[in-house]
Amino acid sequence: MPIYNITLKEGASPDQLSKAKDDARNQGGEIKHEFTLIKGFTVYFPPDRVNTLETNEHINVEQDAQVKTQ
Repeated sequence: MPIYNITLKEGASPDQLSKAKDDARNQGGEIKHEFTLIKGFTVYFPPDRVNTLETNEHINVEQDAQVKTQ
């Protein structure tokens, strides 16, 4: 399963973060890491279901990727 970075939009509450994590788990995701400086987490998530996460208006969904400099 691919890894996705989930971050909450500005002004989102801790309850909305908790709900996003619960939704991800309930839909077959496995939380890999929880961020402490920002409201967010990384999750292994089935690619055919990622659109269900994207419908949450309080979060940003981005597939994790390796970044290289030159």
